[in-house]
Amino acid sequence: MRNKITIILIICICFSSFSQENIISDVKIIGLKKTKISFIKKIISSKKNTLLDSVKLSEDIVRLKRLPAISNAYFQVVFISDDKQNVLIHIEENFTIIPEFNIWTTTNKKTAYKIGLYDYNFLGENITLGGFYQNNGFDSYGINFSAPTLFSNKWGLGLHHQKWISEEPLYFADKTANYKYQNTSYEALAIYQINFKNNLQFGFNYFKEKYDYLKGSTSPDIPLTLDVNKWLFKTVYTYDNLNYHYEYINGFKNELYAQYVISENLYQDDFLIFWNDFFYFKRVGKKGNWANRLRVGLSSNIKSPFAPFALDNNVNLRGVGVLVDRGTGSIVWNTEYRHTLYNNKWLAIQGNAFVDTGSWRNPGGNLSDFVQEKNIQVYSGFGLRCINKKIFNAVFRIDYGYGLTKNTSKGFVFGIGQYF
Repeated sequence: MRNKITIILIICICFSSFSQENIISDVKIIGLKKTKISFIKKIISSKKNTLLDSVKLSEDIVRLKRLPAISNAYFQVVFISDDKQNVLIHIEENFTIIPEFNIWTTTNKKTAYKIGLYDYNFLGENITLGGFYQNNGFDSYGINFSAPTLFSNKWGLGLHHQKWISEEPLYFADKTANYKYQNTSYEALAIYQINFKNNLQFGFNYFKEKYDYLKGSTSPDIPLTLDVNKWLFKTVYTYDNLNYHYEYINGFKNELYAQYVISENLYQDDFLIFWNDFFYFKRVGKKGNWANRLRVGLSSNIKSPFAPFALDNNVNLRGVGVLVDRGTGSIVWNTEYRHTLYNNKWLAIQGNAFVDTGSWRNPGGNLSDFVQEKNIQVYSGFGLRCINKKIFNAVFRIDYGYGLTKNTSKGFVFGIGQYF
């Protein structure tokens, strides 16, 4: 009888212990300089007087490390009584007021440059505000504002205005002509965070496009000038399961872009366009990172020189050149291995080896275009990255790409930020 009573008492004590709920007495944020504590507490799910949940805490840390303002974060739990704990979140901030400078060679062989200034943590609220000026023989500028948590921890707003002018080639019937291209646009997007991993943006863009003939081949079917107003309705869905540790990334991410463009003119019908970017990153040992991007895109298959997908050095195939061709479909796989050659508290230097592979559907063509040898291009090469670990997106890169397929080219590609 005594043994039975003893067993019952032990069971009751164990049940009482396991059913006891641990409550967060307080959440303390340590290490902030510019970012507001109120902003951090607004976006994390671990809050005062709620149940302590290690899964939610881990998700909060990943969420914080995705912010431009934060280079690293971790948490501690301090027990103050049997059922109450304080949560300490330690944060290392990035410097987020970033100048922008790029220099490159344009289609017309001129030297172009772009300068700008952005604050990725404006007012300490994770707001991006900034703009740029570009000169490539013509003057262009852009102003951008994005506040993902402007209205709440789930709802935000993006506003963008841009006037872009460049000399671009159009391709038709195996001929080429260069046009002065102008695009003046105004965009408004609603930003909605569905949950920890899923994000949605939707809105509209009103823009005016203008093409003016400069030189090259002509055709009675192609206008020498084209001036048209357009409406663009946009949706962007993002699934983000990436985990960051300074310059290293692990996990996968998917971004789906869908746009419907309303255009009323003889040469451009209304059209639908979508593309999907799938990213996969894998840590390799202590110093390696395998990075991949697979892009698949299609648009309304209109036989027109104004096709939306471009074959370009700075977008998809390193070494191919500037705006080499256009198409109504695109499949591109970029894969590279990044290896850290030097690392200290503020600087990392990475070397990388890459392969970029792409195929296009010709305007008015068939899906079989993707597997035709003449439309498939493969480039390989190597590069170098200099990364300031205390400044957001301060990755200065140089790549050299060399074509491995027929009738390809080679060349250097410079930029700020990882290629993908």
